[in-house]
Amino acid sequence: MKVVEVYSHLGGEEILLVRKRAVWDEVLDVIASIDAESCRTKVSKEKNRQGTMLYSPTDMNSAFKNAFGALDWHEDRVAYAVCSDQLVLADPMFFQLSYEQQRAQLDAQGKTLNADYFYSYNQTDFVKDQVAVEVQFGKYSFVAYDLFVKHLAFFQQRKIGVGIEILPMKALQTQMSSGVGYYEGELFNLARQGRGSPPVPLVVIGISA
Repeated sequence: MKVVEVYSHLGGEEILLVRKRAVWDEVLDVIASIDAESCRTKVSKEKNRQGTMLYSPTDMNSAFKNAFGALDWHEDRVAYAVCSDQLVLADPMFFQLSYEQQRAQLDAQGKTLNADYFYSYNQTDFVKDQVAVEVQFGKYSFVAYDLFVKHLAFFQQRKIGVGIEILPMKALQTQMSSGVGYYEGELFNLARQGRGSPPVPLVVIGISA
């Protein structure tokens, strides 16, 4: 597959080029290693293109998983305590604490696990040397969750310094199932939030077959 567009948010690409060049090169090598045509395995059942062979998001995800796994990229989680106490949530430092630290703070306030607050977590499939990669061939809402929730959660707890989102360009998306997010649309949504939101360095990559 080919890299067509790269968008750097809050200096994300610059950080990779200067501080994480080897990791950045691995991401580019993984993308280049994916044989898109081998993933054109899905027979469309959509009314206006029934019987057409489409790129399979499942097969593409599997190809990326195998390629990243071969280079020792691994799955990781960031856990946190969620509650409805607005005084707790108004403290920006709370979100930078580990789950254990958050729980200790809530316990000290007399709150009870599974009654006043709850365990939750975010998971990302590919992490290496404080860089997280999400390969997103899912619905539009999944992309927004990655950009505005998942990468930020890892960044706030200092598990990553940069998040990378890999998306199909519109030209590739039109040859996939309907409802898949695409680079041009998600870049528009990201830019509409302003240059400082989300407050985490990101690199958004648009790829083609």
